[in-house]
Amino acid sequence: MVIATVQSLSLPNMQNQLLLIPFFQKIWTLINQWDTWLFLKLNTEWTNDFFDQVFPWWREANTWIPLYLFFIIFAFLNFKQKAFSWILFVIVTVTLTDQLSSNLLKNIFERPRPCMANVLMSQVSLRLNNCPGGYSFPSSHAINHFGFAMFIFITLQPIFKKWGRLFFLWAATICYGQVYVGVHYPLDVLCGALLGCVLGYVTGKLFTNKIGLLVFDPI
Repeated sequence: MVIATVQSLSLPNMQNQLLLIPFFQKIWTLINQWDTWLFLKLNTEWTNDFFDQVFPWWREANTWIPLYLFFIIFAFLNFKQKAFSWILFVIVTVTLTDQLSSNLLKNIFERPRPCMANVLMSQVSLRLNNCPGGYSFPSSHAINHFGFAMFIFITLQPIFKKWGRLFFLWAATICYGQVYVGVHYPLDVLCGALLGCVLGYVTGKLFTNKIGLLVFDPI
């Protein structure tokens, strides 16, 4: 009698779980359709010659090496002993974001890049010399740059104040460039941006709680 009761309770639960699988498949199909539609609009229709020239190098990590060097010099000149801790936290933030994206989430979801997808290869306007290897979701560029932007926004708030929001705009343009050149879907960069903001917020708050907000340290 007890066994029958358990079976009568568990069977509908199993059926409900099975019914959820087609439901989520339909939701993902709908999201993927909209994501692909928006990608093709941004990559093939909403384009111009200026963006064609700018975004291939704008989204390159090497392009922003002078900016990163500026922050290192800026930190040592103005924050004295706190500079080492701040730079260490920056490295930790970017390491966490990159590892989460490249070595964990991409291998879980295994979403092909649009420039490698069989159904899109003939439609994609690839504005790079070749399609990068690896998977597409989430975008490492997005999670890294938004993680960095959020960390900067939190830890340097007394210095940059509301102008610190410009770092989010900077990160957003790099994410847009990833879609524009044909190597990422909009959903890849959107989710990457959100994850980057979360990790950057966590490391930023951890830094301010342990070290404090950065202000100019007079000589």
